[in-house]
Amino acid sequence: MTKDPTDGMHPAAGIYLRDAKTGKLDRREFLARTTALGLSATAAYGLLGLCAPARADTARRPGGTMRMQMEVRTLKDPRTFDWTQLAYVTSGWLEYLVEYNNDGTFTPMLLESWTLNDDATEYRLNVRPRVTWNDGTPFTAADVARNIEGWCDRSVPGNSMAGRFAALIDDETGRAIEGAIVVIDETTLRLTLPASDITLIASMSDYPAAIVPEGFDAATMLESPKGTGPFLPEVHEVGTRAVLVRNPDHTWWGEAAGLGPVLDRIEFIDYGTDPSAWVAAAAADEVDIFYETVGDFVEIMDELGWQKSEIASGATICIRPNQQAEVDGMRPYADVRVRRAIAMAVDPAVCLELGYSDRGLPARNQHVGPMHPEWADVPAIRVDPEAALVLMQEAGMADFEMEIVSIDDDWRKNTTDAVAAQLRDAGFKVTRRILPGSTFWNGWTTYPFSSTNWNHRPFGTQILALAYRSGEAWNESGYANPAFDAALAEANAIADADARRDVMARLQMMMRDDAVTLQPYWRSLFRHARPGVVGGDMHISYLPQLYKLGFAA
Repeated sequence: MTKDPTDGMHPAAGIYLRDAKTGKLDRREFLARTTALGLSATAAYGLLGLCAPARADTARRPGGTMRMQMEVRTLKDPRTFDWTQLAYVTSGWLEYLVEYNNDGTFTPMLLESWTLNDDATEYRLNVRPRVTWNDGTPFTAADVARNIEGWCDRSVPGNSMAGRFAALIDDETGRAIEGAIVVIDETTLRLTLPASDITLIASMSDYPAAIVPEGFDAATMLESPKGTGPFLPEVHEVGTRAVLVRNPDHTWWGEAAGLGPVLDRIEFIDYGTDPSAWVAAAAADEVDIFYETVGDFVEIMDELGWQKSEIASGATICIRPNQQAEVDGMRPYADVRVRRAIAMAVDPAVCLELGYSDRGLPARNQHVGPMHPEWADVPAIRVDPEAALVLMQEAGMADFEMEIVSIDDDWRKNTTDAVAAQLRDAGFKVTRRILPGSTFWNGWTTYPFSSTNWNHRPFGTQILALAYRSGEAWNESGYANPAFDAALAEANAIADADARRDVMARLQMMMRDDAVTLQPYWRSLFRHARPGVVGGDMHISYLPQLYKLGFAA
């Protein structure tokens, strides 16, 4: 019997389906789970009794220049990318093995397909045939193996891919386990893991997973832009603009697949972090599409007559104390009583209202939510400002002055202001420091107490590994809990998401009880484009899909 696709819908996101075991299963996460295991999108939709959606970007006229408002930042080794804007530029010529889509599916790009064994300890990756680098040399399984080995290199400072591929890394050497990555032939390789991990395909789609050529040097990537993609960099001026142009000497593999691209030129123009400047640029006909629309500016752009794209997501903001940070010779946030007091003084709903104009759903400071397949319904710590102040007094920290740092933009600044205001209302001593983007980005992991945005990721274990496992490059909270690390390894070794839920409940309780971070809400994401722009829908994880962009025919 075919399921009713509207049965069991969540009133806010409208995306849940009934499941026999759990009572509720997110459609997007069902698609993510099944396609990550190697099922095609068409087959996965078929299991739901639905047809896979047809591509909506076919009616594009050839040629043209697309101008996107976006911050232009200093490029570096993709493994160390910590902002998606970097990937928007480099994705013109440095592509990805796998693509994650808004409907939850993973589709093959430089890979043609993949299969996993029953316990997700062996991956067979099939490389797309007849792909070439833009210098004409073939793209092969050896290129994929070399990149995965690079992702597994913990000696590279800031390499967050090592956190994603921890299952393949020898803890003694800090590199890939010997024999774990085997090239079978020119288009096939095998990954052998010592324990189950179903997140590897999802990790291959994340923005730091760009595939680079042999001999890649980040210092010369603009002067020698070897890649497999259809564009080349023409201009890159940090803080001003970046320009990609079609490569006339390279036949992109996606053309034969009917993917495009159709544009001749893509310009990324930096108007800073003040959204009012973006609106002014739109009104002056200086841009065609925004990277993102935020806060009250969503309504302003609606009134301007631009078309809006919206998607519910697991994107969020974390306002976290760093447990390892020293302030005046002490580590104030190493004391769990201080962290719990902070959490008890801050109401997530207030942060959502004041920081993001209620355009999302309240969260529970656990950084795992209902959009993740293994999420457990763990209650939040109670909001009790009076008890919070008592806890600070017990810790001997009632006179300690906290400084909370944020970037000088709209919603991140406003949310952090809302946190600071609530802490002051509870009787805490708080000051705010607001930094320009160019300063804030350089030290985002090191501030004693600061806010950072985090992207949506398909699996809860992914985000916990990236942000909270001991010693990871993106662990800005300084959290180091061996019990948490062990439970995370246990969760990643359970292939079935429903079976992982019991372990996830323990992980979420540790996040709550250790008061690791303030993570107050889940964001709906918005993007505006002028009428006539196609293929520019907001991506649930901000991932670049430039080949889809064009103007209506």
